[in-house]
Amino acid sequence: MDNLQVIESVKAMQSHCERLRLAGKKISFVPTMGYFHEGHLSLMKEARRTADHVVVSIYVNPTQFGPKEDFSKYPRDFDRDAAMAKSVGVDVIFFPPNSEMYPEGYQTYVNVEKVTQNLCGLSRPGHFRGVTTVCCKLFNIVKPHSAVFGRKDYQQLAAIRRMVADLNMDLEIVGMPTFREPDGLAMSSRNVYLNKEERASALTLVGSLKMAQKLYAEGERNAVKIIRQAEKLITSAPFTAIDYIKICDAATLEDVLEIKGEAVMALAVKVGKTRLIDNSVLGDKLEA
Repeated sequence: MDNLQVIESVKAMQSHCERLRLAGKKISFVPTMGYFHEGHLSLMKEARRTADHVVVSIYVNPTQFGPKEDFSKYPRDFDRDAAMAKSVGVDVIFFPPNSEMYPEGYQTYVNVEKVTQNLCGLSRPGHFRGVTTVCCKLFNIVKPHSAVFGRKDYQQLAAIRRMVADLNMDLEIVGMPTFREPDGLAMSSRNVYLNKEERASALTLVGSLKMAQKLYAEGERNAVKIIRQAEKLITSAPFTAIDYIKICDAATLEDVLEIKGEAVMALAVKVGKTRLIDNSVLGDKLEA
């Protein structure tokens, strides 16, 4: 594709980015697993706005999927993704094979501890070890000045921020608001799995967050009461099975009973066979 370079080799990607840095160019990076939607493109646009050179990775990382999860059926369409990336001014797609990322004999992992233990860390053991490991590797390969993530996976963003701070990585992590469909559903590559009836039930996720924001605005600070109201709303819809609904300290992600400082309400719900996540910081306007 004209003006869009695709690089598959780790060494070639490192050399490319080193040349850019030596030339004084600012690199912004958007790590993805592909199958782009408008949410991904909003991150790329932010990267384009703030940097001289935009790199996007497309890599479905096997180490962050559990044995019963959807690695094999995770949606993939490279040509479609490349056309979308080109449309928003991406300069390079890093598209490595597994043999480049996890060569034979690979045995090193990055484990961010406390912040990964709650929420999705409870039901997806090993998931965040895979996420932080692959992001650490990608940061070492792309050598960006900044990396842009969405806040839809709040725990992932928190874990990456913690890793970057703890390991003294020389880059800025930028968190962008959750990008939503017109009906409020958080954009996700997994939304394609929902049929029409399941899609209607999935709207109870954002509905419960809006209800929580309303209760908070009216003065409710008891986390258990807010969570119970959210549970009632979500379980009133067909096809839903709650994995968790929690209200946590926004920094540590530890559960809170009484909301005193900044807190995030995070939830994971299976709608049909599709696991969806969403969150909102209480007191913030819910982006829609």
